Amino acid sequence: MILDEIILYAYIFSLSILLFFGSYGFIMIYYHEKYKKKMHRAKDDLPLETVTVQLPIYNEMYVVDRLINAVCSMDYPKDKLEIQVLDDSTDETVEVVAKLVEEKRKEGFDIKHIRRESREGFKAGALKEGLKTAKGKFIAIFDADFIPKKDFLKNTLRYFYDDKVGMVQTRWEHLNEDYSLLTRIQALALDGHFVIEQTVRNKAGFFINFNGTGGVWRKDCIEDAGNWEGDTLTEDLDLSYRAQLKGWKFIYLRDFTTPAELPAEMNAFKAQQFRWTKGAVETAKKILPLVWKSDIPLRLKLHSTFHLTNNIVFPFILLAGILNVPLIFIKNAGPYWSFFNIMAIFVIAFIGSFLFYMFAQKDVYPDWRKRIVLFPLFMAGSMGLALNNTRAVMEGLLNRKSEFVRTPKFKVVTKNDNPIKNKYFKSTRVQASTYVELILAVYCLIGVVASIYFMEIAALPFQLMFFTGFAGVSLMSLRQAYIKKRQLNDGL
Repeated sequence: MILDEIILYAYIFSLSILLFFGSYGFIMIYYHEKYKKKMHRAKDDLPLETVTVQLPIYNEMYVVDRLINAVCSMDYPKDKLEIQVLDDSTDETVEVVAKLVEEKRKEGFDIKHIRRESREGFKAGALKEGLKTAKGKFIAIFDADFIPKKDFLKNTLRYFYDDKVGMVQTRWEHLNEDYSLLTRIQALALDGHFVIEQTVRNKAGFFINFNGTGGVWRKDCIEDAGNWEGDTLTEDLDLSYRAQLKGWKFIYLRDFTTPAELPAEMNAFKAQQFRWTKGAVETAKKILPLVWKSDIPLRLKLHSTFHLTNNIVFPFILLAGILNVPLIFIKNAGPYWSFFNIMAIFVIAFIGSFLFYMFAQKDVYPDWRKRIVLFPLFMAGSMGLALNNTRAVMEGLLNRKSEFVRTPKFKVVTKNDNPIKNKYFKSTRVQASTYVELILAVYCLIGVVASIYFMEIAALPFQLMFFTGFAGVSLMSLRQAYIKKRQLNDGL
């Protein structure tokens, strides 16, 4: 009985945390409707200023040519454009970049191949190093998997309408969204952030973040905010908050996009999610004291706190998934019906999340009904990533430092592209956490069977999502290792 009650109270506490963060979707939708007609100011005749384009890369031999060619194709005067290829690579990428840079110099571009002796500070260190010699009043930044449009600079620089605008961010567009089910689910998840969160926060006057790429900074803003710092894995989120706390304004452009390539395989996606989650926790620990000590309005402090801490949900998602199974047996063996009647309220969190992502799809896609059908699989994927991201949260809270692990780029855009022969395709080694995810899938299958046996129809969808999530994440990781091993064996 005591164990049953411990499980019940732990489950209710976990669901309370998920309800709190899930209900934030309703707040976002409220502000979305309130500010939907608000437009950003822009100038039509902004003088052409010198712009430095920074391209931080690390072992990107398959996509770096695409990136450099796209930047050199932008509609902007050559005499007002400086390009810095911030190359920390340790493989053939160095030679590829050197050749490209030499070709572009002969074409009249002011392009530099900047190398460092070490990767100190990782991406933040590279950006800071380049800033020392940057000529531009404005700094545009693109990661290796992005392809800026020709009119990128002319469309973004118009929004620096006064000296207090420090950064303009564009919405990410997905080059390979239709490549696989994995990329379609990623697109749905990212659209929630880029279509609703960033737009609503910006229009409502809350703090937003630079997304690491696809944006332009005023150089004075970066320096005034304390420059890039490499003490977290999300240097973009860190600098964004430091700048806005000093009074700089940010502009988010929902309707101007910058195409980018989504991770096409599971281990690359998990590495990306781990870095983003851990970095956000590190940044929250660093920045939240500054937020609450500042003189910004209370509403900004509250929204900033939610923004910086929302990754804390992952341990509670994992705990809820583990406790879901014994709860089926407890409900059908003990006198706890009142508890389970109360639990119906937690469906609100699911509804809030669904509406949030539905509005994100509806706002920008004519075929939004077709896209939102993937929402249950997106939720299942979030549950399946709970172990991976819980580990990231715990490492962030415990100050365990780790290397900035780049997301490998495969130049996979169409269904005919195959990443298997790509040298960055992960090795045959399977992480221990993948086997734990597989065990959790089997464990959650017990919950599915028990729900069917006891006719717990209301519990069945959530049991299925946890099972599908853990099974999908683990099996896709194992399949990747198997394919790589078979490829190596065939090559012998």
